[in-house]
Amino acid sequence: MAVITTIRDKYGKIAGGIIALALVGFIVSDATSGSLSTLFNGRDANVMEINGTKIDPKEYSARVKEYETLYSMYNNGRPLDDASRAQMSEQLIQMLVFEATVNAECDKLGIDVSKEEKDQLIYGGNADGMVQGFTIGGQRIFADPQSGNFDPGRVKGLEKELNDRGDKIDPDGKVREQWAAVKAYVERSARVRKYTSMFTNCAYMPKYQMKRMMAEQNGNASIRYVKVPFSAVSDAEVKVSDDDIKAYMQKHAALFTNDEATRNIEYVSFEIIPSAADTARTLASLEELRADFGTTKDIETFVNGKSDVMNSYTKAYFNKRTLKSRYADTIMTLPVGQIFGPYYESGSFNLLKVTDRQNLPDSVKLRHILVKTKEQGNDVRTDSAASMKIDSAIAAIKAGGKFDSVVKIYTEDDPSKGGEYTFTLMDRPNLSKEFADFAFEGKVGETKKVKVSNDNYAGYHYIEILEQTGVGSSNQLAIVSKNLAPSDSTINALYGMANEFAGKNTTPEAFDAAAKKMNLDKRVGDNVKVSNFNVNGLGPAREVVRWMYEHKVGDVSQVFQLGDERYVVAKLVSVNEKGLRTLSPTDRAVVEQRIREEKKTELISKRYAGKALDAIAAETQQTVAQADTVVLGGSYVANLGYEPKVIGYTFNSAFQPNTVSPGIKGQGGVYFITVLNRVQNPLPPDGGMMDQIIGQQRMQQERQMANTIDQGLQQSMTRKAKVEYYPGNF
Repeated sequence: MAVITTIRDKYGKIAGGIIALALVGFIVSDATSGSLSTLFNGRDANVMEINGTKIDPKEYSARVKEYETLYSMYNNGRPLDDASRAQMSEQLIQMLVFEATVNAECDKLGIDVSKEEKDQLIYGGNADGMVQGFTIGGQRIFADPQSGNFDPGRVKGLEKELNDRGDKIDPDGKVREQWAAVKAYVERSARVRKYTSMFTNCAYMPKYQMKRMMAEQNGNASIRYVKVPFSAVSDAEVKVSDDDIKAYMQKHAALFTNDEATRNIEYVSFEIIPSAADTARTLASLEELRADFGTTKDIETFVNGKSDVMNSYTKAYFNKRTLKSRYADTIMTLPVGQIFGPYYESGSFNLLKVTDRQNLPDSVKLRHILVKTKEQGNDVRTDSAASMKIDSAIAAIKAGGKFDSVVKIYTEDDPSKGGEYTFTLMDRPNLSKEFADFAFEGKVGETKKVKVSNDNYAGYHYIEILEQTGVGSSNQLAIVSKNLAPSDSTINALYGMANEFAGKNTTPEAFDAAAKKMNLDKRVGDNVKVSNFNVNGLGPAREVVRWMYEHKVGDVSQVFQLGDERYVVAKLVSVNEKGLRTLSPTDRAVVEQRIREEKKTELISKRYAGKALDAIAAETQQTVAQADTVVLGGSYVANLGYEPKVIGYTFNSAFQPNTVSPGIKGQGGVYFITVLNRVQNPLPPDGGMMDQIIGQQRMQQERQMANTIDQGLQQSMTRKAKVEYYPGNF
């Protein structure tokens, strides 16, 4: 006790100081790691703020993970590529904004989803479509195996299995992750759907409106016309001033109004492509293999060991129709044992050898019965028991039983098609060898009992060949492929060039001058929002977007590497705040062209006003054409294309037949038309078939209206939301 007292008296202050320093160090460390960053650098740690509701990185990351899980699940396990991930991220941000806005409205209106309602969406007989369609390994696991209908009892059964034996039946946790993502999405979306249904359920198409639309579809006319292209007036005749552009933008303000701020950049790319030295090295590596390729006895091991394509030797046979190569004609005439190449195709140099030739069909139609001895490595029955069972099926068929009936009794494959399958020559390598050999090398009408064994199953097939098509010469090919890719030295040299460009040209003037001197194609990425993950022309480029929103106009970026394709150096050209935006170079070119077309329309209309069609055609070196099926309710005319103004003028009752119209601005030119006749075919009287047709058309129109309302509601609410993004935290 005395020792403790002495330590406390002599060293208490020192210990307290050490503890204080440790606490300060902990706080500083935590601040630099992000959780207390706002205290030290003033930056908000959240990803975004929607109408005052903050979305923190943890919530955002959880939603990203959920979307990735759902994407993989509904795309057969296919992983997200960069383009899909960027698109998904943009959609997620829009959905976060929409959900937050809807939830705020629901809070005001007292709209909620009870626990009972959520349970019905997951466990009820009319569960959400995502629940009913939940799949594992491509199979709907909540479907009754006999009827194929959704069985709600199987939902809780799966959950109980996952809770009780999850580590055994789902060792990697993938199924639990997928099911949790589906449940979370369905339950969270329920409130949004309840809110939007108040609007979409208002979609209504009156009967009189349906009859009017149908009457318009029954109205048609014939016209003669001359199209005077805009090129008939030179660009020198129509000058476009800044005042013209300003007036056009004011007249079409909605087209040039930003719902949120945007940025515009110019950039140069340094494409990561193979050099001449890379090509020479790849060709040399194939030439070194030529001698051994010609003499090897184990062609499969040789090809799989030397080729850059994993497991490239498939033992597949090809004919001229199935060999997708520009050299197919040459390859199909090579003798067995001949080596062809190297030749370049689909990003690789290839060395090809013909290993066999047979007369084989393009495709085979057959039917079969399968009895298994093993399933995924697990024993199903003994070999002798399986053999006896398949023999019983064969005996039943030979005794006069119908094949499709016997299939339903005996087969352990899908019996729904009577055991019938069609396989192409390209499918052959994926089939069991014994099965495929008989199917493609046997004769139509032949039957055979075949024993097979592979990684998925083992057992006996009874096969009958029903049809073989496209029988002809087919070559078995062995191909050694070497990818033509840039070497490290090539990549380093390109990076050095890009880095030197960025380092030396840090002003807008230097950037432009260097790009011109080096003959680099300077491109534009315009109207980029802070929430974007894609940039026009660059594709997925989130780091570029982040840089754009952390720098000022005139700044030149560091080097960005975008995938394995290119290095990019960017220059921030302009900033457009919310509201009427400043035109980017791309926008300006589009606006100038539109103004030019309007001015040319005015000139052409005045120049040929009051003249006959034949005279207009002669003066403009055009031809007079005729359209006999102009439909009142349409917008597309055969040989004219999308020309709604021409259609509108055609059916304008004030425009008299056999007179020449004023100039009508169209796509690519100005039209002058004469109406030859207008026909309005009467509708059938109400009742019977007419009422049925109207009912079907009304349902279709109301569905389209509901979809339009749904999309418009999301766009409108998202547009009006007050959103602040913190791009550095995405």
